[in-house]
Amino acid sequence: MKKDPNLLVGLDVSDDAGVYKLTDEIALIQTLDFFTPIVDDPFNFGRIAAANALSDVYAMGGKPLTAMNIVCFPIKDMDNSVLRSILQGGLEIIHEADAVLLGGHSVEDPELKYGLSVTGVVHPQKFLTNAGAKPGDLLVLTKPLGTGVLSTALKAGELEESATMQITELMATLNKSAAEAMTEVNVNACTDITGFGLLGHSLEMAEASNVGLKIYAEKVPVFPAAKSFASMGLVPGGSYKNQKFCSKHLEIDPLVDPILLDIFSDPQTSGGLLISVPEEEAPFLVQKLKEKNTPAADIIGEITEEKPGTIQCC
Repeated sequence: MKKDPNLLVGLDVSDDAGVYKLTDEIALIQTLDFFTPIVDDPFNFGRIAAANALSDVYAMGGKPLTAMNIVCFPIKDMDNSVLRSILQGGLEIIHEADAVLLGGHSVEDPELKYGLSVTGVVHPQKFLTNAGAKPGDLLVLTKPLGTGVLSTALKAGELEESATMQITELMATLNKSAAEAMTEVNVNACTDITGFGLLGHSLEMAEASNVGLKIYAEKVPVFPAAKSFASMGLVPGGSYKNQKFCSKHLEIDPLVDPILLDIFSDPQTSGGLLISVPEEEAPFLVQKLKEKNTPAADIIGEITEEKPGTIQCC
């Protein structure tokens, strides 16, 4: 593959977005994400899909500038009003991110899908990746886990309306405030928790940074109803796949509740940021996150120099 000295983050790493240097002061962050509906309401689906796509820019420590819609729509089987509602929901979140919608592209498809291509900016020497975690760092998570479990309960008709509204708002909440808090503190690494779950994305950080990672199981914020639904077996198939993929790199204390492991591997949609921050800076980061009313601001683990590429759950 052609080498370009201005390509700061590309295909050779497993990170959230690409970063390309334009000048000594400006680098572009580029990302793309789209998926099928996970809630019934088209407006809220648009909000969630947009927040999810924008999250990758925030995870890199950047600021979104522009967005373009990506749409697959069954025009012969679904009313145009559904598409309008999806796009309106997406636009609301784009505006909330202080970004601009430039346009987009749509194709006819039997399966509805929506998302965004997003361009953001960051200083070439200040972007974050999942490869900068250092031994002694503490790990902070900015949203509770369990949206995959609760989405499964929703599809099964088991989720109450109040809980449906809560997870919808959680998934539609931008990581903008969390990213702003990071810029006020000396942070070493960051990633957002999405399809690979907490365990999968933690493993990516551990391997990219060549460090060990310890998770304090009881300290991880979990959506209130997720544990009970997981105990009922309402766990998405992706959770088991994620756990199996990570299994060779996991060391689990026998006292850890197996249900928590299902939730830690639960695929998240528009999940929170996992931030690796020096121990002395962690209280300031937690304080900043709380001041900005992020959904969570919990210290859930630490970075170790022992057993690089391994996750310990204790």
